[in-house]
Amino acid sequence: PLLASAHQSSCIRLWSIQGNLMKELFPFSEHPSGPLTALCTDIFTKTLLAGSKKGHITRWNIASFLEDSQNKKNEIKEELSWRAHATKVVDLFIEEEKNVVVTASIDGSVRLWHAMTGYYFGYFGQARKFELSDTSRLILPSDVSNFPAIIREESKHLEKKKAKYPLMLDRDK
Repeated sequence: PLLASAHQSSCIRLWSIQGNLMKELFPFSEHPSGPLTALCTDIFTKTLLAGSKKGHITRWNIASFLEDSQNKKNEIKEELSWRAHATKVVDLFIEEEKNVVVTASIDGSVRLWHAMTGYYFGYFGQARKFELSDTSRLILPSDVSNFPAIIREESKHLEKKKAKYPLMLDRDK
């Protein structure tokens, strides 16, 4: 058993059932997601989704960490981040059979997204039927302008390089 808590600082904390802190997760995406407002996992607890006050959804792969949390090589990997709503996400869940993420926001909309790619399928109440099998069409809701960002593992380990020649004022020149 594992408990997850979402925090104002965009941090997710994973706790053992005894109350011991096991891991802290911070999102690594180019746009800060803001305070977290919703969490969910799939039924096999391999994927963790977090929704934020700014309307972002972040998907984490937690399967290898849960298999052996003592092994430092088993890291939790942030896999995907996308803007789902223009306002706060209040709830989300994964529908396993159709591979769909359902998100709800304080703007009153409930939207469907492809669970693996973050591609937008549509919203509840739309005139057309959902086409869940076609993930090739890149469409976005009218209030979102950024496509999903796949988080690459190598981008997490960028280090700030020190300049060999820092700028200095040379009064003679």
